[in-house]
Order: sequence, then C-alpha cells, then structure tokens
Amino acid sequence: MTSDATHEEAVSLLQELGLKEYEAKCFVGLSRMSSGTAKGLSEVTEVPRTRVYDAVRILEAKGLVEVQHSSPQQFRAVPLSEATETLRDQYEERVERLQSALREMGSIESDDDDEAELQEVWSLTGSEAIENRAAAIIGDTTNEVVLVIGSDAVLTEPLIEQLNSIDSDIDLIVGSGSASIRDRVEQEIPRATAFLSELDWLRGEMTPQEDAAVGRLLLVDRSAMLVSSIDPQTGDEQAIFATGLRNGLIVIARRLLSQGVVEMTPLEQD
Repeated sequence: MTSDATHEEAVSLLQELGLKEYEAKCFVGLSRMSSGTAKGLSEVTEVPRTRVYDAVRILEAKGLVEVQHSSPQQFRAVPLSEATETLRDQYEERVERLQSALREMGSIESDDDDEAELQEVWSLTGSEAIENRAAAIIGDTTNEVVLVIGSDAVLTEPLIEQLNSIDSDIDLIVGSGSASIRDRVEQEIPRATAFLSELDWLRGEMTPQEDAAVGRLLLVDRSAMLVSSIDPQTGDEQAIFATGLRNGLIVIARRLLSQGVVEMTPLEQD
C-alpha cells in the first residue's frame, strides 16, 4: 500500500471512529510531525488554517492532541499508544451507551408476535455477525449442541474455547465431512463427541464452479438452528437462523442430522 493510500485509510478509519474530516486530517498530520503550528499543519493537511484551530481544539478536548501556548501556538499528537487507547475507550463507551439506550427504549408489540415465535427465520451476512449469533445460540443451550462444520475456517479459537467451556452435563456433538476437521475436533475439543458425517453435501472441497459450500450447521436444544454457506470465490459467508420446535427448517435439520450422525442415537424421531 502506498504512502498516500495509507494516509487516506488512516483518515477514513478515524472518521469511522467518530472524528470529523478536518479533525482526522489534523490528527494524522500531527502524528507524522514532532510538532507544528497552524500554518505548518494547514500546509501538510490542506485543511484551511482557520479550521485547523477548531479541529485542534476538539482533538485537545478528546485527549488526542497537546497544545503549547507559545507564539505562535505549537501542536503535537499524543504518543500513538496513548491515542489508540483513548480512541478505544471512547468507542467502547459509545457502544455501551448505545446498548443501554436501546435496552431502555422498550419494545413495540406486534399482533403477529405469537405466531412469529413459532416460525422465525432470519438471514445474516458476514462471518463476524454469524460467529456472534452462533456464540449466542450456544451460550443459551441447556441440553444439547450439535455442530457440523463444513469449512476449516469456521473452527476458530473463540469457538473452540466456547465449546470447551460448555457445562459437562450438556451433550456436545461436533462433526464434519472432512477427516482432517474431525481430527482437529478430537484434539482441540476433547469433551466433544466427534464424528465424520455421512451427509454427501458436506464432502469434498469447494470449486469456483460451485454456487456455495456449507460453512456450518448448528442445532441447539433441537429448537434453534443456524446454517451458513460460503461463497467459494469471495469467501463471504451468509446464514439463516431459525427457531421453534415446529419450524419446518428445524424439523428438516433434525432429520438430516439423525442420518448424518452414524452409530449414535437419532437426534429426533419426527
């Protein structure tokens, strides 16, 4: 990545963290200088000199810039380690405030809520969002977790750690269509019952000609399901999430898994 591209990326990331454009440009400029005046900073960043003072004042209030009240005034960015920690704290504080505000607003009831509870099917996009939803589903288990892994990328360290921390009285069954993944499960998640699935659509590697390959199939307490697919060209992951014992997708999943888990008690006799 070129220096100009790196500079633009830094400015863009700072804006995503809450800084306005001129503030971000001034901070990036000062982070590359030992110190600078408004005139010098304006020349480096192409921020109008009159706006530099406003931007630096806000950056100082945020704890990101120090000011020497000389003539002319000198500005400098705080050390990078301090700046990143300050930004992290401010970002986390905003997330916590958002979480609190959303919780306090209360819900709006719908006439269809009772029916929806039995037939919930939702879609998710992006591995991070899917991993978070899978972790939440697993965290709510009271009886049984069945996870079928179609891609090695799904078996992340956070997932391994969570599965190993599940209470010993909860059944944990983890399988795959790949012997290498099954071997990893046996080594890294010893408390799980590992199996090699007989489901044909889990076997084999992805090819560019395929529309998608199965990423993960998760069934928790036989009433919550998440199944994802991975685009073989981009690696993008998409998923659907369903709940309810009578949900048609979950009924199908229970039957598929009862056939895919060999030499084990069927998951469901529908």
